[in-house]
Amino acid sequence: MLLLDDLISLFYPRLCAGCNTSLLRGEEVLCLNCLADLPRTNYHQQEDNPVFQQFIGRVPVELATSFCRFDKGGHLQHLLHQLKYKGNLEVGQKMGLLFGYDLIQSPLYQNIDLIIPVPLHPKKERKRGFNQSTEICKGLSEAMQRPLICGNLIRVVHTASQTRKGRFERWENVSGIFSVKNGAELAGKHLLLVDDVVTTGATLEACCIPLLMIPGVQVSIATLACA
Repeated sequence: MLLLDDLISLFYPRLCAGCNTSLLRGEEVLCLNCLADLPRTNYHQQEDNPVFQQFIGRVPVELATSFCRFDKGGHLQHLLHQLKYKGNLEVGQKMGLLFGYDLIQSPLYQNIDLIIPVPLHPKKERKRGFNQSTEICKGLSEAMQRPLICGNLIRVVHTASQTRKGRFERWENVSGIFSVKNGAELAGKHLLLVDDVVTTGATLEACCIPLLMIPGVQVSIATLACA
């Protein structure tokens, strides 16, 4: 089997999603160098971190963290581009898995009950073919051994991209666009709400509002990157 793997790799080399070098035996999606170079924040060990502070006075989240810092031109930007625009779903799942291993070792994240991705509008998801946040959640769910719930938190209004908008424009663009289909499924649970990147936090704040209306719900936030 090892000989067969080597022959396949000779004609169809597996490349690192971060730097495009050939992956060695035992490496998956990312090479060891790219794994070592990930700009991890370690915010999962710090309750009052800069990501959590973004939501103070806006929505009462329990915890908030990001796996890595977003450095323009760095490996992480390339990885997110691979996931979001090139459809390399393995990147999202692998990064979610790594993130999940960090979270499950932190005493702060032991009582998470369910994992929920920030949803795309159905029209946008059909066009793209996937939701990048769901792919991240698959890795988180595997590492943390917590159920992934899709399709309950929904996006009911299709909006323009947030990329070139300012803070107030981002908040205005997503205000009131999310809804919950079945509150009973989530009642009394501690939810981990997941997105790829947090910039101003407007989208995550808009997601939290309908979730926190459900009796007994607690919401914590986790993103792959913080800008």
